[in-house]
Formats: sequence, structure tokens, C-alpha cells
Amino acid sequence: MITLEEFKKNQSDKCRLIGLDLGSKRIGVAISDEKQLIATPFKTIKRSTSKELIDELKLIIKENNIKGIIIGNPLNMDGSLGSSAQSVKDTSNNIENSINLPICLWDERLSTVGAFNLSSQLDINVSKREKKIDENAAAFILQGALDFLNN
Repeated sequence: MITLEEFKKNQSDKCRLIGLDLGSKRIGVAISDEKQLIATPFKTIKRSTSKELIDELKLIIKENNIKGIIIGNPLNMDGSLGSSAQSVKDTSNNIENSINLPICLWDERLSTVGAFNLSSQLDINVSKREKKIDENAAAFILQGALDFLNN
């Protein structure tokens, strides 16, 4: 895993990044535009085996010319690591060992809440909101990282 500063140095222009919200049941996926300005919700992957996740990610990466991965890091509100952060770290290490791209963890505190609130402002009904919450959270995470990279 590298820092976002190292990540920024390794990125070339005109390539897309992928953002992941690693939940215990589902994984939200978002993709940036080539200029790395806007994160768009892409899809939600149902959590299954590690191999299936890696295969699915490799396919998305290949089809979308992805050159880097941002993974939401669910820190506790006080900045400490909780059990979900350990789970994300383990999955991230597995992804890093299987996919040869720069990977960075991004503080995702409040991303799911932020994504849910944002979608409520867009007047989307609750059941639709809950179906898309993981990919919206991934977009929220990726957008935060993109804003930092472009600043």
C-alpha cells in the first residue's frame, strides 16, 4: 500500500482510477474519468470468494483502462483502526498481491452516510437509494481522493 502522495507521483495523465468500498456483504465500485476529476458510481459486487472478487476486478480494470485503485479505509471517528479497518486491510493486501497496480487506502469516515444523504437530496426513493448505496459510497470515496490529488 502506498500513500496518496506517492500515488499522485506514480499517476500519468489520461488514465482512469477505480474506487472501492469494501463492505462485508457487498463491494461498491466507482470509476473516474480519464482526467481524474469526476467519480461515477459503476456497480455493486456481491461479496463472495477472494478469487471471484479478484477476477471481477481484473475484468473491470481491463475493460476500463484503470491505472490505480483507491480503497476506502473505514477508520473509527477518533482515527483508530477498528475491526472493519482490519478486514479492509486484509482484503486490500490480497488485491495488491493479485493485481499489479498502485493501491492507496483513503480515509472513508462518513462515506456511506454522505452518499446516502447526497442521494436523499437528489430525491431518489429509499429502496433505490439502498440498492445503490455501495457504489455511491465508492464514488464518494473516490471523489474525495480525486479532489485531494487535484488540489
